[in-house]
Amino acid sequence: MSIMSIDNRLWSAKAKTLSPYVPGEQPKHDNLVKLNTNENPYPPSPKAVMAMQAVLSDEARMLRLYPEPESDELCQALAGYYGLKPEEVFVGNGSDEVLALVFACFFTKERPLLMPDISYSFYPVYADTFGVTTHSIPLKDDFSIGVEDYHKPCDGVILANPNAPTGRLLPIEDIKKLIAMHPDAVVVIDEAYIDYADDVKEASAIRLIRQFDNLVITQTFSKSRALAGLRVGMAFANPNLIAALTAMKNSFNSYPLDRIAQAGAKASVEDVTYFEDKRTQVIKLRKALTQDLQALGFTVLPSAANFVFATLAAHDAADISDRLRQEGVIVRHFKQPRIKDYLRISVGTQAQNERLIEVLTHILSVDN
Repeated sequence: MSIMSIDNRLWSAKAKTLSPYVPGEQPKHDNLVKLNTNENPYPPSPKAVMAMQAVLSDEARMLRLYPEPESDELCQALAGYYGLKPEEVFVGNGSDEVLALVFACFFTKERPLLMPDISYSFYPVYADTFGVTTHSIPLKDDFSIGVEDYHKPCDGVILANPNAPTGRLLPIEDIKKLIAMHPDAVVVIDEAYIDYADDVKEASAIRLIRQFDNLVITQTFSKSRALAGLRVGMAFANPNLIAALTAMKNSFNSYPLDRIAQAGAKASVEDVTYFEDKRTQVIKLRKALTQDLQALGFTVLPSAANFVFATLAAHDAADISDRLRQEGVIVRHFKQPRIKDYLRISVGTQAQNERLIEVLTHILSVDN
């Protein structure tokens, strides 16, 4: 139903003014090369699948009972994996829910929230939903984040690292500077794609949470762990901040993760060998895709994610996107003025990437 045709007389004033997030398209057609929503080209851990199947078979009788409200076993598994304490871990129904709780807990204050002008487009939606004043900080001309530009009074900072949709990674030393710059504000680093950094242990800011009591790290099982359909996200922070998230969660949705999600996510964390193998494979595919696009004349930003952000001089990105779609290849095009000449292309399987390059080669040969 079109939003223009909805009778909203009974809506609240807030509901009438919301501008909802628009997710990437999920086409219902078969045989498409779908490179528009940054999903993992590989399936999830077989051990995760088995754990979920067990809940639906041998333990099906347990589905009549509510799940464990704090997902204790999953939090313990995550704590063990990252070398943390369980009280430094929080999980929720996808990182989007975790981020919503972060906004509600830490950003509904007097001073503005600072964020990049080009980043995850859900951040402004959350800000509008929770009445958070924001101040957008422009990325530099090369689409990198200039930490010095964030030296402004605020009650919070949020940025994605690697950034989306650019894929650029902010070095850990710059993150330290940013956090130290705002000791009385919560700094949130959204690491949805961090596992695709070449050196993830060096790139991730999780190891800083005991050094800085104002730091929150969010991550997700949707990307590197190939569980986008399961909806599991997490946050890492000192216990005081985790306690706030828990209190907010229990005032909104006290059982966020069902038994199937808890079992599958826990098994995924424990299957380290599979995770590392598939993470490494995606990085190799990203590098090969970058080289292939560059060979066609594209300029590709340095990416530490499972996607690339690319532009082709003297060509209209929207037109390229439309022509790819006509050939059954879907990529993401954004209409914002600063990035309208770019395409965000998810890393697919080798066969999917080869099909993309094949179609692009044909498109460019016709144009020439």
